[in-house]
Amino acid sequence: MRILVDCRYIRYPRHDGISRYTAHLVTALAPLARQAGHELVMVVSDEGQLAMLPELPWELATAPTSPRELTIARRLNAFEPDVVFSPMQTIGSWGRRYGLVLTLHDLIYYRNRTPPRDLAWPIRLMWRLYHLAWWPQRMLLNRADEVATVSATTRELMREHRLTDRPITVVSNAADPVDADAARRQPADRELVYMGSFMPYKNVETLARALHELPGHRLHLLSRISDADRARLEALAPGGALVVHDGVTDAEYGELLDRALALVTMSLDEGFGLPLVEAMVRGTPVVVSDIPIFREIGGEAAVYADPRDVGAVAAAIRTLDDPEEWARRSAAAREQAAVFDWNRSAHTLLELLERVARASVR
Repeated sequence: MRILVDCRYIRYPRHDGISRYTAHLVTALAPLARQAGHELVMVVSDEGQLAMLPELPWELATAPTSPRELTIARRLNAFEPDVVFSPMQTIGSWGRRYGLVLTLHDLIYYRNRTPPRDLAWPIRLMWRLYHLAWWPQRMLLNRADEVATVSATTRELMREHRLTDRPITVVSNAADPVDADAARRQPADRELVYMGSFMPYKNVETLARALHELPGHRLHLLSRISDADRARLEALAPGGALVVHDGVTDAEYGELLDRALALVTMSLDEGFGLPLVEAMVRGTPVVVSDIPIFREIGGEAAVYADPRDVGAVAAAIRTLDDPEEWARRSAAAREQAAVFDWNRSAHTLLELLERVARASVR
């Protein structure tokens, strides 16, 4: 069987969410495919993307934002795949002669329609129009033979909104493996970490306000931030309680998690919640909003709070001031993080691709 993986969404020189998902999956999938006697080929749109990917056979194709995307299937036909896996749902498929698996990560942009800021304005406009109704998504997903998504929560939402009549398989996200300190103890300082954007649905304002009820605690904001967002959040928090990093490296992120009391996020909506897993794998407790996706990701390990209640958020964070409670949550976090594993996801994906390839030759 010849498997093509669409790696054209790899972001060079630094991964975003889709890029990271793709790179880790293809890395974990490669040895499994080889053991099964399958050929695994990556499709890239820029040779620079290869620096972010494993050493595997590859083919060059047009970028996914090109007008030629509508006819990409004809060019992929020339590579003679039995099945193609795309980490997105927008790849062109007209005229395809292979099995196709598409991925829908979440439905968050139907409820929060502000598109990613790094897209060109014509694409941002199309993005907004696309998410005004369900039928364009249904049309795209039903072009596939089967569909993947990253969580059971999203799968149930897809079913609720009848987004596809194709089978849906959960191919979960995961955190990078780390050599965490199994004997880690509660830190002496009360440092809190937030990793994420500052879009309205992220509700970082509640975290800033909660600091008034958390004397001695400091909140580290790790992501890139605009001057306007920074000024707004600093005005809401007590003086000196916010530490604004305006972007961190992976190493700096890990160091901050390793000395944090907790990772905190009070998002009103979310697609997956990867920072939760990234914290938990290190034994860092997480205090999060009580929403379905976080219940799925955090399980019994997380501390939950009503994201619209500043007092409840502060009270949830204060529970971790108790050393015994912190230690219990830290141990539970490690156990919960083990649920999310790239090798397990790759096994699930390979079974899915084999099933689609078999069905496409009938």
